[in-house]
Amino acid sequence: MDRVILGKTGLEVNKNGFGALPIQRISKKDAVYLLQKAFYNGINYFDTARAYSDSEEKLGAAFEYTRDRIIISTKTAAQNAAGFWKDLEESLRQLKTDYIDIYQFHNPSFCPKPGDGSGLYEAALEAKAQGKIRHIGITNHRLAVALEAIASGLYETLQFPFSYLASEKDLEVVEKCKEAGMGFIAMKGLSGGLIHNSACAYAYMAQPQFSHVAPIWGVQRESELDEFLSYQECPPQLNEQRLQEIEADKKELSGDFCRGCGYCMPCPAGIEINNCARMSLMLRRAPQAGWLSPAWQEKMKKIEGCLHCGQCMKKCPYGLNTPELLARNYEDYKTFL
Repeated sequence: MDRVILGKTGLEVNKNGFGALPIQRISKKDAVYLLQKAFYNGINYFDTARAYSDSEEKLGAAFEYTRDRIIISTKTAAQNAAGFWKDLEESLRQLKTDYIDIYQFHNPSFCPKPGDGSGLYEAALEAKAQGKIRHIGITNHRLAVALEAIASGLYETLQFPFSYLASEKDLEVVEKCKEAGMGFIAMKGLSGGLIHNSACAYAYMAQPQFSHVAPIWGVQRESELDEFLSYQECPPQLNEQRLQEIEADKKELSGDFCRGCGYCMPCPAGIEINNCARMSLMLRRAPQAGWLSPAWQEKMKKIEGCLHCGQCMKKCPYGLNTPELLARNYEDYKTFL
């Protein structure tokens, strides 16, 4: 079973981290079953967030009596110290624990630092002194913020999108974390659902140069969990066939495309941007029937009502021209009807 040391934290986690965002979509009973099955099959790292509705509550229900045998990271999107303490106390209550292993600032638009006026980093230091958090981390989708966080020396972990679709600049972030002794937690290992072969994704992450990378895989169904658990016993190899598939995906998905992160939402025109702006890719990489349903036709039609207000562009961490992407995807979508 592959293990990863999260930099200077010294925390040793399974290469199969459990991303607990998707369990907010299933019942508490089903979520507890999945979480406990993961734990009893060797997964020891679980990542959640205050923003993931009842995800923390489900983790608390699953691990109240095995808390000392797992590693939990959660996140706050607070903008000031008061919000930080409110989120932290609620997370501790929902998780049924008196400490959090890694407490992360959740995709802030800036890199929190002492003396920046927000009070966020000072609050994190105080929480650490009180024993309520053990390590301070940050998550981001913005390259500039990620690089600033690494250079600051203030953070013990960085959670950042990483998959075999990574750009050269993304790879630079991974390497800089290694050089800084900073734990690197890879989110979006399947690129928001665009990568369909999890064996390719796992094999790519298992390469020696990424021995410090700890991927977290979003799990919602038992079949998904079983897939990743099987890789612990029989790790997929990066053979010629998988390399060819990876190269084909890179060719198809190079350039500007929507990663589906959802940080552009909500849209004042009611457009489900995080799916509509990548519809062309989904139609070509998944069974088409579901995306061509009457319900999805209605969702895509809302693109006609785009206000061109620019809010989505301002919030996009990848700097995409979202209205243009939406229009292009809508025109393509209509050719399938």
